[in-house]
Amino acid sequence: MRVIAGKFRSRKLVAPAGVSTRPTSDRLRETLFNVLAPELEGSVWIDLFAGTGAVGIEAISRGAAMVYFVESGKPALHAIRRNLADLAIQSGFEILDREAIPALRQLEARRLTSDFCFLDPPYRKAGAYEQVLGLLSESALLKPGGSAIAEHDKHFDPGESFGPLVRYRKLRQGDAVLSFYRHTGA
Repeated sequence: MRVIAGKFRSRKLVAPAGVSTRPTSDRLRETLFNVLAPELEGSVWIDLFAGTGAVGIEAISRGAAMVYFVESGKPALHAIRRNLADLAIQSGFEILDREAIPALRQLEARRLTSDFCFLDPPYRKAGAYEQVLGLLSESALLKPGGSAIAEHDKHFDPGESFGPLVRYRKLRQGDAVLSFYRHTGA
């Protein structure tokens, strides 16, 4: 696993041992960031279920101003911290050591707004998609025009809409799918 492009291009990232963390593949991350490229510079990210931190680190490498890494697993938190340290990234991020919904509530209470919220919960936690996308549909955590991006298995569909949060794009690559959601303003 490596950083695909930007300031930290080709630098290696570590992952926790075992199968409890399923990092977003290099190829899928490349696809994701190629789609979002025009909107990356100066953007604010929430990387939920951050795992190794690969998505958020890729965002930083490509010019994001701030990334909030949300993770509750101790081995994954260790990997995120190590990856940031190995790349000498000292600012432009915050690590929230907690479950996704409490972390989002905390960020909401701080009146944070983000351009992107990426979520990739463990596939066995299918209900997390509905919880997170439902909360995002009712909050101001996404800026107007911001996107929630859900990575999921090709055999699972998180849904077309969550109130005013509506899927506008779906990209499949191998066994993984990226669903892009945006507020319709309704």
